[in-house]
Amino acid sequence: MILSRYERMVAKRYLLPGRGEGFIFLVASISLVAVMLGVAALIIVMSVMNGFRAELFDKIVGLNGHAVVQGYGGRLSDWRDILKETRATQGVTQASPLIEQPLLATHEGRVEAILVRGMEMQEILANDGIAPKVVTGDINLLKRNKGIDAVPLVPEGDELNEDGELINPTEFASAGEDVQYIAIGSRLATNLGVAAGQNITIINPAGRTTPFGTVPREISYQVAAIFEIGIYDYDKAFVVMPMEDAQILLLLGDDIGMIEVTTDDPDNVNAILSPLLPRIGDKGLIIDWKSMNASLFEALAVERVAMFVVLSIIVLVAVFNILSSLIMLVRAKTRDIAILRTMGASRKSLLRIFMTVGVLIGAAGIVAGLILGFVFLYFRQSVVNFIQFVTGQNLWDPEIRFLTELPSRTDPLEVVAIIALALLFSFLATLYPAFKAASTDPVQVLRYE
Repeated sequence: MILSRYERMVAKRYLLPGRGEGFIFLVASISLVAVMLGVAALIIVMSVMNGFRAELFDKIVGLNGHAVVQGYGGRLSDWRDILKETRATQGVTQASPLIEQPLLATHEGRVEAILVRGMEMQEILANDGIAPKVVTGDINLLKRNKGIDAVPLVPEGDELNEDGELINPTEFASAGEDVQYIAIGSRLATNLGVAAGQNITIINPAGRTTPFGTVPREISYQVAAIFEIGIYDYDKAFVVMPMEDAQILLLLGDDIGMIEVTTDDPDNVNAILSPLLPRIGDKGLIIDWKSMNASLFEALAVERVAMFVVLSIIVLVAVFNILSSLIMLVRAKTRDIAILRTMGASRKSLLRIFMTVGVLIGAAGIVAGLILGFVFLYFRQSVVNFIQFVTGQNLWDPEIRFLTELPSRTDPLEVVAIIALALLFSFLATLYPAFKAASTDPVQVLRYE
C-alpha cells in the first residue's frame, strides 16, 4: 500500500494523540499490547511444543532407534544373519544387536525396578544419549568387563545344554577380572542411594531350579558411571552393560532380544524396512518408533493444533481492540475527514489512511510480540525457576513432563505463519472503520459549521 506524502502526514497525525484524544490513544495502546501478548503467547507455546516433541523424539529415538526387529518370546536366534541383512537394506544407516529386560536392583536394603540394557561396547561409547551424558564416574571402565570371556564353573552334577548354557546355573568365574561394571541412570542412583564406585545387586527371577522352586539369580555389579539422559522414565530405570554380560545375566547363551535399526528417513521407516519382512519370517516382527510411542506423539500433535487454534483466538480478540479504537478515531475525526473531502481528498485516500493506521498498530504489536516471545524463550528456564521460587510450587515435575528442563525449538515457518495471521486479522479489523470514514458526506457534516 503506497501512500502519498499528505496521506503519510495525515496517518502519522492520527497515530499520535491530539488534544482531547488521550482516551483514543489509550485504547490504541491497549490494542498494541494485546496484539503483542497474543503473538508472544503463540510463539512461546508453539516453540515449547515443538521443543518438547523434538527433545522427546531425539532422546527416545536416539536410545531406541527408529525401529527394532524383535524376536518372539524376547529371544532372537540366528541374529547375525538377520543383522547382516538389515545392514544391507537400502535406507538403513545403522543396525545393532540389543538386549532389554526388566529386572530388579538392590542396594543396602533399597529395591528398584530397572531395565537392563545390553549393548555392544562400541555402541555404548558412540551413543549420544549415554556416553556424553555421564555426570559422574568413567564409562570406559565397562571395557574392563570380561563377560565375553566368562566361563561357567560346572559343579559336579550340573550339565551344559547345546547352547553352552548351564541347565542348573550356579555361579560364574571371569577370566582374570572379578569386578563387573555397569552404568546407571541418575534418578535410579538417587533412588538406590548409590554413587559411582559402589556396588548394586541385580536380581534375575529366572535362576537356579531346585526341588523347592526357582532360586532367583543375584549378581553384584560395580557402578562405573552415572548418566542423565534427560527423560525421567529412562533415568530412573536404565542399567547399561556390555551385551555379553547381559547374555550371561539373563541366561540367553548366544541369543539377543532385538536388533535396533536407524534409518535415513524416520517418517518412512515402514517403507524402508518392508523388504526385510520376508527375510525375518516367523522369527520376529518389526516395530517402528511410531508404534512404540504412538499415544505420546499423537497426543502431542493434537495438543499442538489445539493450542495454535486457541491462541489464534486470543490474537483475534486483540485485534477487536484495533477495530474499536479506529471506530472511535473516525467518530472523533469526522469534521477533519469532511474538510479533507472538501479539499479534494478521494475516498481511496481516506481508505488508505485509516487502513494504514490500523495495520501499523497491529504491526507494532507484532514486532513487540516477537521481541517479547524470543526474550522469554531465551530465559525460559530462569523464568520457570523464579516462578517456582516465588510460589513454592514445582511447575516442572520430571515425573509428569518426561523431560528434566523446559525445552524450546522455534520453527521459522510457524513464526512466519503467526506474523501473517496477525497481520491478516489487523487488516480485516481496519476495513469497517476505513469504509465508514471514506463514506463520510462532507455536506451533512459541515452543514451547520
